[in-house]
This record gives sequence, C-alpha cells and structure tokens, in this order.
Amino acid sequence: MRRRDFIKVFGASAGIWPFAARAQQTEQVRRIGVLMNVAAEHPEGQPAIAAFRQALQRLGWTEGHNIRIDIRWGENDVDRDRKYAAELVALTPAVILAAGTLGVTALQRVTRAVPIVFVRVADPIGAGVVDNLARPGRNVTGFMNYEYSLSGKWLEVLKQIEPRLTHAAVVRDAANPASIAQFGAIRTTASSLGVDVSPISIGDAGEIERAIADFARSQNGGLIVTPAAGSSAHITQIVSLAARYKLPAVYSDRFIVAGGGLISYGPKGIDQFRHAADYVDRILRGEKPADLPVQAPTKFELVVNVNTAKALGLTMPASLLASADEVIE
Repeated sequence: MRRRDFIKVFGASAGIWPFAARAQQTEQVRRIGVLMNVAAEHPEGQPAIAAFRQALQRLGWTEGHNIRIDIRWGENDVDRDRKYAAELVALTPAVILAAGTLGVTALQRVTRAVPIVFVRVADPIGAGVVDNLARPGRNVTGFMNYEYSLSGKWLEVLKQIEPRLTHAAVVRDAANPASIAQFGAIRTTASSLGVDVSPISIGDAGEIERAIADFARSQNGGLIVTPAAGSSAHITQIVSLAARYKLPAVYSDRFIVAGGGLISYGPKGIDQFRHAADYVDRILRGEKPADLPVQAPTKFELVVNVNTAKALGLTMPASLLASADEVIE
C-alpha cells in the first residue's frame, strides 16, 4: 500500500474509532435490586431467581451486558429485611423486586422514590403497600399471592380428602392482617361444610408442638397451614407433626408437598417472578409503577403426595387425583 493511501485509510479509521468508543461508553448498565423473603438454599429460592433472569433476558435484558442484579436474602426476618432494604436502596438501583410483605414494607420505610415491584404479597391494600389495586399510586406495584376467597378452597380440599372431617385447625400468624382475613374466609366456608374451625397461632417451636398435639387429641380433625412468614419459618416442623399425629393437612405451596406434605393448592409462585420481569422491563423503559395495576393470579395448581396419603392411612379420591396438576409418588 502506498504511503498516501495508508494515510487516507488511517484517517478514516481514526474517525470511526472514537465514535465506537463513545457508543460503548453510552451503553448503560441498569441496576436491579432483589430482596427475597426466603433463604438462598430454599427449594424455590434459586429457581425463582433463575426464572426472573430468563424472563428478563427474553425481554432484552442480559446480566453482565445491560443490567446488573444485586440479590439479598431476607429470610422473612424483620431485622434482616430492614438491613438489606437499606443496602439495596443505597446502591441506587433503577428498580427493586421485593418478595413478600415484610420485604416490600421494609423498602417503603427507606424509599418513596425507587420503583418497587412486589411478588408474593397476600393483601397489598390491607398491608398498606398500595392504595388501590387498579391504580396503585406512589412507587409500588406488583403481583398478589391470591384473593381471600381462595382460603375457603383449602377447607373444601381437606373435606374432600377426609369426608369424616368435623373440625380443622388453621395454622396462622395472628400478627399478620392477611392471616386474620384468611381465617375469616375459612370460617365462612366451614359453616356450609359442617366443620368447626379454630386457630393455632404461630409461636416458637415448643408452642407449635403443644398446640398441634392438643388439637390431635380429638378425632376427625385436619390442618390448614396458611402461607405466612411465621408458618414458613416452621414448615418442616409442622409437616413432621402432621405426620406424627396422623393429621391430614393442606398447604399453599408445591415445595411443601414435594418435601413430604400431603396436598397443596395455590398459585405457581415462580410464575410471579416471570410476570414481575415484565413489569421491571416496562419500568426500565420509562413506565411508572403508579400506572401499572396490581395483578392477582389466574392459574392455580393442585399437588398431591400419594406416599404421604398412604402413610396417613388415607385413600385419595379418584376425582381428586384426576384433577391434580401433579401427583408425587
């Protein structure tokens, strides 16, 4: 190549290089905070995060390219949630995903500016998370766990499993407004099924054991374990006590049944993380949480563990097994 041609090529390239460098510099990496309500080793913890990441990637957001995700595991611990909420807000993220009521309320104490998308919140209005489901207002929106009418379905399922059922204990967190409303919905259904219901309030491990042991002295009883921070923390113990005292028990989450529980009915929890990715995407592209309606689940799954049924001496109705989304054997 002649010297003057080389100078022409070099000069043209020199004009391009700064432009390319500027383009790389302006490729903005958006920061996303995540405050989980379970431990990192929880059966649904990592799968939920993986589902969230995959859904974001399908929407054009790839970690290490144009987003960074900072995760904290609150484990439904009030002090831990407060600490991690402050940490995440200090990172100045573009948006935060919060799982559970404790996490989102901890974040609201720290910021009224950073957009928050929640999942796994049972009663966002009652908890003061939003003012209105259709028009949430402020900086928060997200996805409800369920509507309270679902609570009555748990008793219906329990009665279907054990037709002789005459009384049911509802394991609940008495300090949680959602648990109180769930108990009310169950009691309303109980009157039509001829079942007496009574609450077992979550305390420490010893209190739970004594309460379930006392309840088990009566015949034809069963348990409804409502989803709440307190019951989640003691779920392994509750499943073990139900097995020890031969009590049929219904839960809200599949992972409990996979771990030895009898039956669960509720929304697919991991699906909410996929839906949340859509709201995160819309916020990153300029929409406001106040304009995104809070959504209730539309799909529910029934999961049955037939091995647990056999251990309890129960014969599961064929109609129930036929309607189950999953039967664990």
